[in-house]
Amino acid sequence: MNKNAFISLCVALLIPIFCYLFLRSASDSAVSIPRKFLLDTVVESIKDGKRHSDTFWHKTANITLVNQLGDTVSLYDKPGKIIVLDFFFTHCGSICPRLTRNMAKLQRSFITGGDTRKKIDTSIVQFLSFSIDSERDSVKVIKDYADRFGVSHDNWWLLTGDNKKIVNFAFDELKVDQYSGAPVDSDFVHTNRFVLLDRDYIVRGYYNGLDSSKVSKLARDIGVLMLEKDRTKKSVLFTEIIGLKWLWLIIVIVVAAFIWYMTKRRRLNG
Repeated sequence: MNKNAFISLCVALLIPIFCYLFLRSASDSAVSIPRKFLLDTVVESIKDGKRHSDTFWHKTANITLVNQLGDTVSLYDKPGKIIVLDFFFTHCGSICPRLTRNMAKLQRSFITGGDTRKKIDTSIVQFLSFSIDSERDSVKVIKDYADRFGVSHDNWWLLTGDNKKIVNFAFDELKVDQYSGAPVDSDFVHTNRFVLLDRDYIVRGYYNGLDSSKVSKLARDIGVLMLEKDRTKKSVLFTEIIGLKWLWLIIVIVVAAFIWYMTKRRRLNG
């Protein structure tokens, strides 16, 4: 095979690969992915003479409480779902009713197909509201509160239980005092923030639940997280391509035919 034929063959093979890699890179950067919060640690190691860094993000610990239906439930009861949560108490006369109304609007935005006659799509996101006044917020009280705001119980739990457990969860696991936008009482978690957790229970955002533009951004970020790739897994596309043995056979035949044609042409011209 002469030099020109070899170059042509290389170009024919490399162009599709280059286009795929370019499109893959462009698609990864086209959408702004919500960043991860609450870094646990970075582990440095040396492999094959090169330094590698492994970042470990804080995974929110499980917590078990009672919801408005009287069921004992936990954070980990809905695996594979994105979680949006906040803190409230039913006797609140300031921000809590507004937070609950905005959370209800957010929940309704996930109505299947946007048709209000259809049910809310409960497969995407789970909403959680933690009462910070469990002495007064009994199951009956939070159930009445939920009904007053039109809460769909399928994927929105209002939770009550041990106050100390809830406070520790807010500060130790979610660090709401660091991202609340205002000082938070260490004994009373009164914050306007909605907190977003991904499928791995890692915090991906804090949003002012009183600001409609921030709540809209939260809704968009939920959609983005649903499309987020698990970078620890192999590319499904590459795996499927490798598994198509017939496709590789065709490629080999085409390449062999091209080489045979160019060789024959060279002989005829010679």
